[in-house]
Amino acid sequence: MGRLEIRHLRALCAIADTGSLRRAAVSQGYSQPAMTTQLQRIEQYFGEPLFERSTAGVEPTPFGAEVVAQAREVVARVEAMGPRGTRPAAGAGRVLTLAVTNTPMLPGLLARFRGAAPDHAVTVTSVYSSAQIVGMLEDGDVDVALAVDYPGQELRHSPAVAHRGIVTEPSFVAMSAGHPLAHRMEVDLTELADGAWFVTPDDGAGWPGVFYTACQVAGFQPATVHEFLGDRGQLQSMIADGLGVGVVQATFAATEDVVVKPLTGTPLWCRYLLAWRVGAVCDELVDALYRSAVAAYRELTASAPHLRDWAARTYNTLPK
Repeated sequence: MGRLEIRHLRALCAIADTGSLRRAAVSQGYSQPAMTTQLQRIEQYFGEPLFERSTAGVEPTPFGAEVVAQAREVVARVEAMGPRGTRPAAGAGRVLTLAVTNTPMLPGLLARFRGAAPDHAVTVTSVYSSAQIVGMLEDGDVDVALAVDYPGQELRHSPAVAHRGIVTEPSFVAMSAGHPLAHRMEVDLTELADGAWFVTPDDGAGWPGVFYTACQVAGFQPATVHEFLGDRGQLQSMIADGLGVGVVQATFAATEDVVVKPLTGTPLWCRYLLAWRVGAVCDELVDALYRSAVAAYRELTASAPHLRDWAARTYNTLPK
């Protein structure tokens, strides 16, 4: 196969979503042998298997999960570029408005929700502050949202808004592969006391207060803090150059130049949650959104070996 095409990316997403070559073939209008042949050619293109086969179906390999995640982004962008006539008109059906904080779950959630509720279009607004997201829900500016909070500082909102936790994950630290502690299985917060930190700004839900509290409990105050809210690639580059370390999401992608390590004792946690305006979204759609988010998160864990290893040591399972 000389090059990848959109149909190949759609096929990969369908296989990952259904967990079955047969079901993926049906959803894409292929025969099962044709889908199998297409997958073999795609895997030949990448030079290694993208899915593990078993009697229960297929699951992405760690590398396959990375490829699928990128495929979802490309497919979503291509579909968003469709001609005006293919876009939902104002009165042509239900359009859900979704506000989303900084989370890599978004592409996988949207892809799965599109399959679960094909009659419902979604428009997305990126909003960093979870407090602002709550305000948008209460004011009726959006219908649903992905937000964050922290243990002991659960998200506050009026009875007009309801929420449901998706996953509570530990916060890890990203550092240069050349950092003196990069070889360690986990890193104690106190060992980073004298270094520089990249810290995202106030999110209205408790961050970065929980970070500074954890440092205080550990007996120090960070000497140098760079407040940063920008492109993940930029952050990776600065960390790779040794300009500082950063508290990151547990699914933050490691590279050859950046390693991601658990913090000893897990002093920092973050919860992702689905919130919605009561009466604006029916229970069936809430369930579909929730299931889509959970499945998207579990796909992310497949490409985050540092999270999988931590979970295996801590719980002997993956985080729920």
